[in-house]
Amino acid sequence: MKSESSSPGDRESAPQVVWHPQLVDRARREAAQGHRGAVVWFTGLSGCGKSTIAHQLDALLHERGHRSYVLDGDNIRHGLNAGPDRLGAWGEAYARRFGLGFSPEDRRENIRRIAAVASLFADAGVIALVAFVSPYREDRMAAKQAIEQAGRAGDFIEVFVDAPLEVCEARDPKGLYRKARLGEIRGFTGIDAPYEPPQNPDVHLLSHKRTPEALAAEVLAHLETRGVIPSPPGPA
Repeated sequence: MKSESSSPGDRESAPQVVWHPQLVDRARREAAQGHRGAVVWFTGLSGCGKSTIAHQLDALLHERGHRSYVLDGDNIRHGLNAGPDRLGAWGEAYARRFGLGFSPEDRRENIRRIAAVASLFADAGVIALVAFVSPYREDRMAAKQAIEQAGRAGDFIEVFVDAPLEVCEARDPKGLYRKARLGEIRGFTGIDAPYEPPQNPDVHLLSHKRTPEALAAEVLAHLETRGVIPSPPGPA
């Protein structure tokens, strides 16, 4: 009797997947760029200022000649993590299977995918600035573990952008809180879905008390302290 493991069909459906190392490794890329690769993970309620601060930090890093890129939650859901409504051209079954909504399971897959992408950025010596609500501690911890297992300890820097719900709701730049209050959006974080704040973030920003520029400068200083980027030279 022929074993199932020897079936050509099985070999085709489960091909061997191996990791191919780069000829130009991470250490050489970082040496050429003058800074480490890393993932700066901004988490917080919608409207707390995550994306604004991440973009301010991106500008500060760019001014110093460092390589960074913002992976914004909304932007990623236009393509890589698109919802079923954006995948209609691929067919209804495809859209249902691969499109991501906002259920706990879809949020988990959303974070898993972006963690994998951010890990590749860090491996390339780039500072990935990730701005996602990422409401669940378990999912953020899984992202940290995946990123640091693929790279090295210290690659994941968690930044809690902290603002009271009433402040975020008053800002409501996209009108999402209003829709959630009216029942037009279900499972919205902070209204009818939980947000689990970090218990021990690397950086804790009170975004309702300081300007985005000042908060970005605080994260920049942390990157210097962590050795991700060099401190600027002092006066001669």
